[in-house]
Amino acid sequence: MSDPLLRLSERKVALVRESLSKRHRIERRFQFYGVASILSALAFLIFLLTSIIFTGVGAFTTTQIEMRFYVAQLGELPSARSLIRSELQETFEQVTTRAERRALYGFVSPESEFMIQRQLDDGRNRGKQISIWVPAGDRVNQFRKGKLMVDDQTGFSSKEYAWYRQLEKQNKIRSAFNWHFFTAGDSRNPEAAGIAGAFMGSMFTLLTALVLSFPIGVGAAIYLEEFAPKNRITDIIEININNLAAVPSIVFGLLGLAIFLNVLGLPRSTPVVGGLVLTLMTLPTIIISSRASLKSVPPSIRDGALAMGASKTQVVFHHVLPLALPGMFTGSIIGMAQALGETAPLLMIGMVAFIVDVPTSFVDAATALPVQIFLWSENPERGFVELTSAAIIVLLFFLFLMNGIALYLRKKLERRW
Repeated sequence: MSDPLLRLSERKVALVRESLSKRHRIERRFQFYGVASILSALAFLIFLLTSIIFTGVGAFTTTQIEMRFYVAQLGELPSARSLIRSELQETFEQVTTRAERRALYGFVSPESEFMIQRQLDDGRNRGKQISIWVPAGDRVNQFRKGKLMVDDQTGFSSKEYAWYRQLEKQNKIRSAFNWHFFTAGDSRNPEAAGIAGAFMGSMFTLLTALVLSFPIGVGAAIYLEEFAPKNRITDIIEININNLAAVPSIVFGLLGLAIFLNVLGLPRSTPVVGGLVLTLMTLPTIIISSRASLKSVPPSIRDGALAMGASKTQVVFHHVLPLALPGMFTGSIIGMAQALGETAPLLMIGMVAFIVDVPTSFVDAATALPVQIFLWSENPERGFVELTSAAIIVLLFFLFLMNGIALYLRKKLERRW
C-alpha cells in the first residue's frame, strides 16, 4: 500500500507543473500579441509612407516646353501671351479651329507669361533671339509622367498626343527638376505652385513661438520647482498646467482669435499672431518637460552647493540649471516639432488665405506648411494630388529632423548619475 502523503505530494507537484505550463502558455500568447501589434503598426506605417512617397515623388520633376521668339530692337513689344500663341501657331500650322487652338494653348502653363514678360522687360534682350524653357500645362505634365492616358473621352486626346509627339521630334519638350516647388509661392496652376511661401511662414511662426515660449516656459518651471511655496495656489497652477497640455489645439486658436485679433487688433494671417497662438499651445509642454529635467538633477548637487555657502539662487542658476538644460532643450524641440504640424489653431486666425508672394517679415500675410497641405488637398486638379504628397514629405522630413536633433542633444549632453 502506498503512502497517502506521497500521493498527496505527487498531486501537488502535478498541479504546480500544470500551473507553470498554463502560465508559460499565457506568456507566449502575450508575447505573440505584442509582436503582432508591433508588426501591424510597422506595416501600416510602411504602407502610409510608401503611398505618400510614390504619390509625391513626381512633384519634384516637371515638364518644360521651349519657346523661341525675337525681341524687336525698336518699337512697342507685343504681350507675352501673344508671343506664346504665335509661337505655338507657327509650330502647329495644322491647327485651325477655335476648339483646337484652345486645347493647344493649354500646352503651356499660364505662369509662362510672367517668365516671358520678365525677358521682354529686360532691355539687354532687345534685338536678340530668345530661347526660354517654360512650364508645360498640367495635362501635358501629367501625361509625360504617365498619370494621364491617351483617351478622347476622359484623358489625353489623340490630337493632343500628336502635338506632343511633334514637340518630342523637334526636341522642344523635356523633363526637369521642379525648382518652382521650392522657390515659388502658391498658385492656381499646379505646375507652377510651390511651398516657399508656406515654408517661410512656418519658419517665422516657429521662430516667434520659440523666442517667446522657451524663456517663459523655463522661467515658470524654475520658479514652480525651485522657489514657489508648496501651498494650494501652486497646486492649482500645476493642475491647470497639466490640464492645458491636454486641451485640443483648436481651443488655443479660438483664444487667439478672441484676444489677439478681436481685442488687441493684431494683423490677421501673420506669423506673429500664429507664433503667439503656438506659444500658448507649447508652453505647457515646455514647462512640464523642464520641471522633469530639474527633478532629475540629484539632490546631492543642491546639498553640496548649499554646504559650500552658495545661496539658493546660485545653487539653481550655477549648478542645477546647467545640468537640466539638455532635457529642457529636448522638450522644447519636441514642442516645436508638434507646433510645426499644427493646422487647426492657424485656421482660426486666418492663416488659410491664398498667399502668392513669399513673406519676408513677421507681419507679412502668410500661411503655414500644414495649412498649405490642407488647401492643396481640396483642389480637384491632378497636379495638386502629387503636390500635396510632396509637401507632406517635406513636412515629415523636418519633423524627423527636429526629433532627431532632440535625440542627439539628449544623448550628447545628458549626464548619467
